[in-house]
Amino acid sequence: MSRLPAARARDHDHARAGASPSRRRWWRWILAGVVATIIIIVGAVAAFIKLGPSFAPLALPHGISAPSGPLSGTWQVTDGSLAGFRVEETALGFSNYIGGQTRAVAGVIVISRNTVTSARFRINITTLKVSGRAQPQLATSLGTRAHPLATFTLTKPVTLNPAFAAGHTIAGTATGELAMNGTTRPVTVMLTARRAGRDLQAAGSIRVQFARWGIQQPGGFGFIGSLADNGDAEFLLILRRQ
Repeated sequence: MSRLPAARARDHDHARAGASPSRRRWWRWILAGVVATIIIIVGAVAAFIKLGPSFAPLALPHGISAPSGPLSGTWQVTDGSLAGFRVEETALGFSNYIGGQTRAVAGVIVISRNTVTSARFRINITTLKVSGRAQPQLATSLGTRAHPLATFTLTKPVTLNPAFAAGHTIAGTATGELAMNGTTRPVTVMLTARRAGRDLQAAGSIRVQFARWGIQQPGGFGFIGSLADNGDAEFLLILRRQ
């Protein structure tokens, strides 16, 4: 009788020793599954960032024609004009650009001889669309409910290169103020412009640090990646003399 407890103890130890490798294998399979899932998710995000189409910057249209008509006068935004934004997104060392656009652009510039003396444009940013769809996050980030318009006003005349009047493409900068989300800040515009037939065409961008206009930081990918804290406000203007 005295041997029975010892035998039971040995049997119990053998049972525990036999179950331990099986349990370890079970936990290894679970861990391997979790790691594989994370790798698949991370790889999918990286592939989306790396292989997805990057949102191209707005640029002058292809094809030109000889300029016609006088240069001096008031030029008004017409059909074909666009405004939008581009923001860099980064994940796992890969980067790409996302963005949105709208055709709700209006404004005029005044040219006297070879000088742009004034310019003012407004964009209805409530109509911005990303991949053809409205994004509620934009309304929150840009404060469009209280401030539906963004405006640019030229604050310093721009002297045009004489080649511009003959139809050549020129590049340069302009100084102005950008009002958005209830805040107005001085900005520098990088642009290219040319005459094409009876139209003026201008494309360019303004670097926007979100914090300067009180814009809420857009959401990103959490620990995997994020969106930049700045972006480019862009435009393509087709203007016709009034």
